[in-house]
Amino acid sequence: MEKPAVRPMYSNTIHFETLGCRLNQDESEGAARSFFNCGYSCTMEAVTSSAETDESTLLCIINTCTVTNKAEQKARRIIRMCLEKYPNSVVCVTGCYAELDGDSIKAMCPERISIIPGTKKYVLNKIAENLKKLVGAAGFIDDISRLDDFIKLHCSVSASPVQSALVNHKDTVAGKVYIPLPFTLYTPVFEKHSRASLKIQDGCNNSCTFCRIHFARGKAVSLGVDEVLNRVREIEASGKDEVVFTGVNLSQYAGDFYAGETPVKKDFAFLLKYLIENTKKIKFRISSFYPQSVTDSLCESLKSDRVQPFFHLSVQSGSDSVLKAMKRPYGHDDVVNAVKKIRNAKKDCFISCDIIAGFPGESDFDFNETVRLCEECSFSWMHVFPFSPRPGTEAAVMKPQITEAVKTRRAAVLGKIAVDSKIKYIESMKGREFTAVVENSRALRLSLRILKNTSAGSESGIYHAVTDNFIHVEFKSSRYIESSRSVRVRIDQVLEDNIRTGKEIECLSSLVSVNSQM
Repeated sequence: MEKPAVRPMYSNTIHFETLGCRLNQDESEGAARSFFNCGYSCTMEAVTSSAETDESTLLCIINTCTVTNKAEQKARRIIRMCLEKYPNSVVCVTGCYAELDGDSIKAMCPERISIIPGTKKYVLNKIAENLKKLVGAAGFIDDISRLDDFIKLHCSVSASPVQSALVNHKDTVAGKVYIPLPFTLYTPVFEKHSRASLKIQDGCNNSCTFCRIHFARGKAVSLGVDEVLNRVREIEASGKDEVVFTGVNLSQYAGDFYAGETPVKKDFAFLLKYLIENTKKIKFRISSFYPQSVTDSLCESLKSDRVQPFFHLSVQSGSDSVLKAMKRPYGHDDVVNAVKKIRNAKKDCFISCDIIAGFPGESDFDFNETVRLCEECSFSWMHVFPFSPRPGTEAAVMKPQITEAVKTRRAAVLGKIAVDSKIKYIESMKGREFTAVVENSRALRLSLRILKNTSAGSESGIYHAVTDNFIHVEFKSSRYIESSRSVRVRIDQVLEDNIRTGKEIECLSSLVSVNSQM
């Protein structure tokens, strides 16, 4: 007589896949912390890192991006891979792509996929608290409709007028500040990333003609000034040397600040100055901002040695006519002036930007204006994207559309400028010492190579770290250095071939010292 089939033992493991921006990464870390606090273990290694089937994972959460067609294609590929790799898991898809095209994602596998709209991502906190109630007797979610109904219920409740009224105002009776719902996915401790990040802003009030993100993320909302301070202090107390500020559009930060009973709105320049004055040693990294937000008051704070010498400007084009067609609130000269002001405030800093090649109607003259801007500003790096028409945007139906061949050619020209600029910048840093952060422990285990020195009989580990000005370096050390540790390194050799081929390590360096922990 045959023995009955033995169902695999199901674990309490939650797997996360995160695509797209640093903001998504921060939100995934916050969600993972919620599950961890409720007794679950979390994994964040990419599904592509192993082909081995995992029959024990309980839930797979995929945080998606919709910024380009390629981002959506990648999301669908990752969803299929997770369905295959985790055959007994429910796949919960959230993020910007899920916000805009949830029905088509659900249709990929209705019996195993649940959708959380990106603007309701905070419902993951509720799932963490109640997941045990959704798990069947066999130890897994055997009825997808129960999870779907749970998500719909909490999306609806979370958006009720009473809740919305509460979360944006100070309760002066109880002395509490209610946190806006988009900021409830938060953690001061990070599972995957060596650097702490903190979401301080979400949404966007602009209507750029090429972009879907303002549809996916909604109107701008900000975390209050003192709550930002509280969270930065928590991150500092956890031992982190640095925090990266994230948001959809930091230029639209407008956090409540209470000097009395009535809050006043404060901009990012005020926030940065306030944080520098009210924290101890932690350093601040700014993820991205618009050229027009580079004000004199902001630049005063940028001079502080606690503001990292790395800045990213959202540029998109150097042509005034193209920028106008994009509905961008600045022009060519505004970008040039912003770069000059940043460099005056922070010597030898790394400045990167985004550029779109082949926007509808972009003439040869317009393209040459972009090339001129890039050369005039001497950006340290440029993220170059061929224009990708996004459904529902004005630019998708603008005339004339640029051919794929022309977009590819223009992107290649800009890409070469970007690579040459990065090599030139890093070459100018040779022989100098920088503070760097050792990359996270999992990445370290993957990249750590133990080399035997046959003459001395000693072991040397090869480590990957990222400098204050965001240069990816490799160095040797005969001692073990934990992830997130701050070190001093000297840049010795620029790896031009690595930079030209898009590899992560950009130069070789020597370890000078290991900094004491905070």
